[in-house]
Amino acid sequence: MASASRIEADLAVVGAGAAGLYVALVAAAAGGRVVLITASSFAQTASYWAQGGLAAALAVEDSPEIHLHDTEIAGRGLVRRSAATLLCQAAPGRVHDLERLGVRFDADRRGRLALGLEGGHSVRRIVHAGGSATGRRVVRQLSALAAEEPLIEVLEHARATALLVGDGRCAGVSCEDGRIVRAPSVVICAGGAAAMWSRTTNPPGSLGTGMLLAHAAGAELADLEFMQFHPTAVTGIAGREGFLMTEAIRGEGARLLDGSGERFVDELQPRDEVSRAIDQRLRESGESCVWLDMREVDPALFPNIVEALAELDLDVRRELVPVAPAAHYMIGGITTDLDGRSTLPGLFAVGESACTGLHGANRLASNSLSECFVFGARAALAAVDEPALAAGVEAVAATPQSLEVSAETKLALWRLAGLRRTREGLERLLADKNALARLIATCALLREETRGVHARADFPELDHALDSLHTVVGADGTARVERW
Repeated sequence: MASASRIEADLAVVGAGAAGLYVALVAAAAGGRVVLITASSFAQTASYWAQGGLAAALAVEDSPEIHLHDTEIAGRGLVRRSAATLLCQAAPGRVHDLERLGVRFDADRRGRLALGLEGGHSVRRIVHAGGSATGRRVVRQLSALAAEEPLIEVLEHARATALLVGDGRCAGVSCEDGRIVRAPSVVICAGGAAAMWSRTTNPPGSLGTGMLLAHAAGAELADLEFMQFHPTAVTGIAGREGFLMTEAIRGEGARLLDGSGERFVDELQPRDEVSRAIDQRLRESGESCVWLDMREVDPALFPNIVEALAELDLDVRRELVPVAPAAHYMIGGITTDLDGRSTLPGLFAVGESACTGLHGANRLASNSLSECFVFGARAALAAVDEPALAAGVEAVAATPQSLEVSAETKLALWRLAGLRRTREGLERLLADKNALARLIATCALLREETRGVHARADFPELDHALDSLHTVVGADGTARVERW
């Protein structure tokens, strides 16, 4: 450490959710000196609140090939096969590595991993820890390991405000409190952008910060039009607005009912189909919610959900839960290869901040936590191998215009870039004060079709001419399409 405000490291990791913690631990195990930067505490990351599990082909009747097939079906013709193949082949190994690190996953009475079923999966392959408390269990264990690791220095409540760029490469991170981390590689693991929409399942900090930092430094972004809306988020209950009712509940038999008490959708279809079916039913009825019936589901499987709603006098064993779609997961992000490298040398990204093309146009449930560990391990090892910064190179801070998101922007995204978009609405969004909101509109305008989570009312059909074509935003803000 050169001074109280300047820290030297082999790599800096921005974000302390599942991806950031795992990257830090893998890099430290490889001998790298890591600085882990988080704007909040460990317990406030999106990963901490994740209710889903890890998707991995662990059952006798399952295989990486079947997992790949399900991923590609859900991704609606836009999945990057190399990324999906890698995830499906490596996910079982990452589950076993987490067990080695002390994460205790749910098991049956014989001690075998208890595998859950979620929408879009053809077999049971979801590994949970504590039922719907998976994120909490995983982050808590990895946080404890990171805190004990002498090669990891943790900067909590240190908000990254700019990336340092020098000699054509990323050279570190500048923090709001004046501290600077100099490192030959930076790994962005800052989560997604779903909290930019006024109705969301995400914690308040999921505002696309990592994407804005990377883009301001010159890295390309991709597929920003694809925001996944989770079908079943609590609505109309003060104190629990946007609270996620995990898909695993429907995997255990919960049903979706309309205002007349009629079941209107196959609950285990991929999320884009279920969300769109709910949205259509609400438009037809003029009602504000549909109802999740989990009265026949064993409440012991989802203790934190049962407890959270019981605090507000809603007994899921006897009552229906009012739900509606909410912004949940940003499929797009910083363009990366399969080792997490962005288009800016020295800059990597993993998890929801990144876009490898894995999820296509609609993320298969629970592939995202697996993604954090599969691609996190690869990025950590690649980042540790980055060459040292050249002596005497001056690095300057590439500062975004603003990292703030106003209430007006959140409402505009919900109304103009929600479950149904139009050219007129998206063109209005191009005038928004927030840079990322404008880039989202740019990508959504370029994709003149309805595919996965991106629905254009003026282009209601899928256009097969756009199969495998991804929208890419350059450093100057212009968008193009590329075949991945």
